[in-house]
Amino acid sequence: MPEIETPLDELLLTGLKQNTAMFNIATAPKPAAQSLRQDGLSLLQPNELTATLKLDQTHWMDGWTRLTGSWDRLAPDAHLKDGGHYRKRRHACFIQELATSQLVQQAHRAHWQPTDYNALHGGFERWFDPVEPLVATAPAWTGLLSSLGQLFAEVKPVPRWHIEAHQFRIDTAGGVGRPTPEGAHRDGVDFVVVMMVARQGVKGGETRVFDANGPHGVRFLMQQPLTALLLDDARVIHETTPILPVEGSVQSGFRDTLVLTYRAAGFQAP
Repeated sequence: MPEIETPLDELLLTGLKQNTAMFNIATAPKPAAQSLRQDGLSLLQPNELTATLKLDQTHWMDGWTRLTGSWDRLAPDAHLKDGGHYRKRRHACFIQELATSQLVQQAHRAHWQPTDYNALHGGFERWFDPVEPLVATAPAWTGLLSSLGQLFAEVKPVPRWHIEAHQFRIDTAGGVGRPTPEGAHRDGVDFVVVMMVARQGVKGGETRVFDANGPHGVRFLMQQPLTALLLDDARVIHETTPILPVEGSVQSGFRDTLVLTYRAAGFQAP
């Protein structure tokens, strides 16, 4: 399948005109909460992120920029069952109390998913290095997590969110990097966020989102930092295709993302 670089709105409009299997998403922009309610997903372009989440653009952007260097210090993922060495990551957990807007980091814990949601890496505890303390407590980090939690509470009112944060770097040092080696999947949570942090020297990495109960879906390429995909995990499944180095590149490329999950019913555990 060829790499898609068409803007999402144009891609959706083309699909609707051709009567292909696409989500019935309006091409006119609409608020993220409305998109999540109606369509099960919302794609925020970089210039929409701070406005949608009501973040102070100047101060938040300055703070966030100071955090992006931490992706250069991620530790290898030792749990890849496909034998690859293309993924580095860090992990942290938080609880957000919606009534008080309090966000509290939890003691470091393993990441666990049932095999129903992750047939490749589910069913056992995976311990990853923690997110660096200066990152996890930075106002830009906590402000982002809290603002997303408030947005999701507009769609699904709950007293609190159990949030897992994953910093990912997928590289092409071995030739191919796989952002989702488990394939198209759900995460067993309420909401998922995939935010682009950096993308350098790679091709591929197409994002695909499908109706969990039907054939309809969309596909697009997230390229610009701060592009953010918000997903209702009960309604859609998602995946990202492998990345390859750009031809002629003398260094391996990489794709950095921040993946956040929000779950009302506690952290997943054995």
